[in-house]
Amino acid sequence: MNGASREALAAARERLDALTDNTSVDAAKLAEELASVTSLLDREVSLRRVLTDPAQSGESKAELATRLLSGQVGGETVDLVSGLVRSRWSHSRDLVDSVEELANTADLTAAQRGGRLDDVEDELFRFGRIVGSDTELRSALTSRTATASAKGELLHSLLGGKAQPVTERIIVRLVTHPRGRSLEAGLDSLSKLAAERRNRMVAVVTSAVPLSDRQKQRLGAALAKLYGREMHLNLDVDPSVLGGVSVRVGDEVINGTVAERLDDATRRMAG
Repeated sequence: MNGASREALAAARERLDALTDNTSVDAAKLAEELASVTSLLDREVSLRRVLTDPAQSGESKAELATRLLSGQVGGETVDLVSGLVRSRWSHSRDLVDSVEELANTADLTAAQRGGRLDDVEDELFRFGRIVGSDTELRSALTSRTATASAKGELLHSLLGGKAQPVTERIIVRLVTHPRGRSLEAGLDSLSKLAAERRNRMVAVVTSAVPLSDRQKQRLGAALAKLYGREMHLNLDVDPSVLGGVSVRVGDEVINGTVAERLDDATRRMAG
């Protein structure tokens, strides 16, 4: 997003944070209702165009949204969506993307309140690794011929009782309504959103053997000092790296593995 849409989303995030700071607000219910609004706006192209039409006043668009949603969702959801449509948007689909992000954020807030956010982050990462290594599973989850209900049932069989309910909900939403995204991109976006709940960055750490608790603490502290933010470590074990660790933060890779040093030495000798 850029321009007006970025500003509109930033304002919506602040309104959601202010709302969910109130512990009497049911964040999980809010997430479910925002997800239903996402589906509505994604399905009804003409409606979202009207709600993002710059020629219409913000107040008239908010009134339309209120009439459509009142009685269908709670007052908090109506207020959030009304605030969104009052804003200006660069593209109509940016509105849908933003409502969807707010839905996922509300679910992650519910997990954070229950002290389960770390579990959700780890489960999202592990699920991404499983999908990446199982081509048959990935094909089943991304098939254009399989119905959304069939994909949901498959995910329930895989995750039900084995992952946090929040993890299962947001993965099911992603898989059954990908909205043009790849599964990998969607999972990566969810992982980053989860990390942001605590103002943390995500570091994907690959090592030849599992790191000890002390090693994880030292690495986390070093990365936090380097980047100036608390760091969440997603740990992956890959014997092919031989030794050391490889750390990826966003697009930046810090590689200290033996395999990388051997490759570098080989390149130097060949040169």
